[in-house]
Parts: sequence; C-alpha cells; structure tokens
Amino acid sequence: MTSYFDAALLGAIEGITEFLPVSSTGHLILAADMLGFEDKTFEVVIQLGAILAICVLYFQKLFGVARGILTGDRQALRFTMAVLIAFFPAVLLGLLFHDFIKNVLFSPVVVAISLIVGGVIMYAAERFYKRPPSVHAVEDISPLLAVKIGLAQCVAMIPGVSRSGATIIGALLMGVDRKTAAEFSFFLAIPTMFGASALDLWKGRADLTGDGLTGIAIGFAVAFIVALIVVKWFIGFISKHDFVPFAIYRIVFGIVILGWIYLHGMAV
Repeated sequence: MTSYFDAALLGAIEGITEFLPVSSTGHLILAADMLGFEDKTFEVVIQLGAILAICVLYFQKLFGVARGILTGDRQALRFTMAVLIAFFPAVLLGLLFHDFIKNVLFSPVVVAISLIVGGVIMYAAERFYKRPPSVHAVEDISPLLAVKIGLAQCVAMIPGVSRSGATIIGALLMGVDRKTAAEFSFFLAIPTMFGASALDLWKGRADLTGDGLTGIAIGFAVAFIVALIVVKWFIGFISKHDFVPFAIYRIVFGIVILGWIYLHGMAV
C-alpha cells in the first residue's frame, strides 16, 4: 500500500503541472516510478481535482454559457460547439488506443524524449513563427479551427507531450492569441479529463479498495488546491511573457531524466 504522503505529493505534482505546458502525465509517471507507485488509475483520476479548480475559477463563465445555451444565445452556442468539436478527436482515438497507450507508452524513456522534442517545437514556435493573432476569444474559434486544435490535442496522448502544451502551441500556430489559447485549453480539459477518468475508473473498478479510495481523495484534494493557485499565476504570466521558459525547462528536464535512467537503471 502506498503512503498517504505519496498520494499528497503526487496530487501536488498534478496540481502544479496539469495546466502548464510541461506534461502532468509525464511528471506523474516519473514521480510514481521513483516512489514505486503502481496505481495507474490514481494517476489519472486525481486530475479531476485539477479540473475542478478550473470549474471553480471559471464558474461565472461556465454558468453564463450554460444559461446562454438554454436561452439560445449565439455566443454561448459557439463556445460550446468549439469545445465539443475539439473534444471529439480525443474521444475517438482514446477509445481506440487506450490500452496501448497505458500499457506501452507509459514509461520514463517515452516521457523524457517527448519532453525534449516538445520543448524544441515549443521554442521554435515562439522564436521563429511570428504570426499576428487573429482570434482573441474562445467564442471566435470556428468549427474548422476547433477540429485542428482537437487534432493537436491528440498528440498529447503520448506521455510527456503535454495536453495543454499541444493545444496551446497548436492554437498559437493557427492564429489564436496566448490568453485565449490557454483558456481554450483549460475548457477543453474539462470534458477530455472527465472522459479519460471515467474510462479509467470503469476499467480499474476491480482494484478500487478502501485504502485506494482514500489515497485518491487525498490526491484529489491536494491537486485541487494547488491547481487553483497555479492557474491564477499562469494566466498572469502568459499575459506578459511567452512560453520559452517552459520550453527550456522541458528540454533540460528531459535530458536530466535520460541521465537518471542511464545512471540508475529506471524501468523503461
């Protein structure tokens, strides 16, 4: 049985990394490997704590959209359609490749390589691709653009790529401004992570015990509290800065992990 301290630590890592473009899944895989933590369902389900933080922080926005749908408000309908359309590719590929991703790709080596490659792409996108943004609100994201962003999100099924990183950088390359790209990534995370967690809970339902549920509850609560703080900071940061610091972090961290694997023989 894994200690509740480990559950809290993993929850904190999840809360810090879920919405930053550094791959929460990648960090959780690496941390769990070092701690000898083998509950894959826990690693996915605690992400709901971070997602709940988004629901709380953007409650007014989400409530307004829900009310607008009932009254037929066009802006609310465009917002909802953009999120649902972008969500669909992940549903399709997730159902098709869920077991392969969980059983084959969840490894420290895959994470390290994905961190490095993703960091290089992120750095190149910020330094060499200068396209003035033409989309400044989630409601302005067209169905075609939503499909493209949704396809970009699918790349993040490879652990270490980062769901938020893939969607944000993908959106930036398609003419969405930084703040809108980040917020769309947050909103897109709600159905994506709820769906992934529900699928993992169902597949791992036989392994859920009293101790396991307590650990999940601890990780969930810690992830929620930490994510509240991190998301507020992140929105303020990207309003004034680009994503180059995150790109550099990814590259350096990926190299450190490869070195760690080589020196200590972590499971690949």
